[in-house]
Amino acid sequence: MRLEPLLTADETRRAEEAYRGSLDELMERAGAAVADAVLRRYPGSVTVVCGTGNNGGDGRVCARALREAGRDVRIVEGVGDLGTPDVVVDALLGIGLHDAPREDAARMIELLNASRRPIVSVDVPSGVDASTGEVPGAAVRATETVTFGAAKVGLAVAPGRFHAGSVHVAPIGLRPQEHEHALVPAAALGDVPRKHAGSTKYSAGSVLVVGGSRGLTGAPMLVARAAFRADAGYVAVAAPESTLPVLETGLLEAVKRPLAEDSSGRLLPRSLDGILAAAERADAVAIGPGLGRSDGTVELVRLLLERLDLPVVLDADALLALEPFARAAPTVLTPHSGELGRLLGVEPRELDAHRLDAVRRAASRFGSTVLLKGADTLVATPREGVLVCDYGTPALATAGTGDVLTGVIAAFLAKGMEPKLAAAAGAVAHGVAAELLEPQRGAVASDLLPALRLALAGHGWQRAPLQ
Repeated sequence: MRLEPLLTADETRRAEEAYRGSLDELMERAGAAVADAVLRRYPGSVTVVCGTGNNGGDGRVCARALREAGRDVRIVEGVGDLGTPDVVVDALLGIGLHDAPREDAARMIELLNASRRPIVSVDVPSGVDASTGEVPGAAVRATETVTFGAAKVGLAVAPGRFHAGSVHVAPIGLRPQEHEHALVPAAALGDVPRKHAGSTKYSAGSVLVVGGSRGLTGAPMLVARAAFRADAGYVAVAAPESTLPVLETGLLEAVKRPLAEDSSGRLLPRSLDGILAAAERADAVAIGPGLGRSDGTVELVRLLLERLDLPVVLDADALLALEPFARAAPTVLTPHSGELGRLLGVEPRELDAHRLDAVRRAASRFGSTVLLKGADTLVATPREGVLVCDYGTPALATAGTGDVLTGVIAAFLAKGMEPKLAAAAGAVAHGVAAELLEPQRGAVASDLLPALRLALAGHGWQRAPLQ
């Protein structure tokens, strides 16, 4: 799969050390790139706020280039008066920060944010940890960030990504030698296996969906429809017998497998044999959408993980009270921050402040691929770097969109994709489909279904990640 590097601070430094020219050459190019961004997009006077390190050096080069272009430029070093500029350049801290900014730097950051002027940050917004996206104290809220050589992890991972504004990568001659983490571009969807002349409905990918308690049938229906729209050839839904009339009415193409249920219309551990029988023709299983919450459903999920030898994606109620398990077959967990917080014993607010660390801990704890949903959807596996999928819009903040994502991932698993790549490609397809919705306001989850076809056909691939 085609990926784009995301660098940590250490990886950036190693790329700088490997550069055959001088540090001054890199600084000249970096400062010129920031000046060019300002000249092209922001008319009027400029205040450049410079720190003492290399980031400040980039800022001084930028200021000189702006003056040579005829701009009125003020340089502020340390804490000082910004004046009344039309735009501010933030060259205060750069990629070296790991802890909260010191008092004087924090005060300057507060002045920048209070200026109500457009802010162009150099490499990363001051106060953002370039290696993790964490924001340990005051941090600049940039209008845009001009970064060098490759994007930094902290520009892609929340909360840092929400401080970066639009991100532009300036090629200054750095060639990263290594990178642990990566962005997944929309063009990666070209690697999703396609149907061909010899395909049958089974060879194109067969998905089984397990869930759908009484009153919660919408979730498995969305999963099934999404799996079809993600080009699966065959989809079956295994659900409580009492939900069959609803499923028959709402799902024309999917096969239905009625199962034993309790008095509340939820599946039971004794539903296992029926699910295993239905799974004989499946290539991947989606477990959890609309499953409901009871001791019986928790036990059923445990049994399914133990007995199924197929790729599985777990979502929603299947994540309730989930304990570490051992499976040889691929497993993908798809929690949002609240669900992952419960699994790790961490408050959602704390988890959201340390998303990169949280998703990596979860992947290690469960020995599986973990997809942490969000504007910066993160995909982690044990002992590997994290993939970041940054497509999507606020239109995804509505009920049912997670079910659509589950269906897409299940379809990609059924087509034989490796779990990490299936999860990442699923998140990108889901996000690109959201970007194709028009209008955005008032969109519902089922609106994504026809847009998935467009996303997989190549629509929306022209936008680069982070822009």
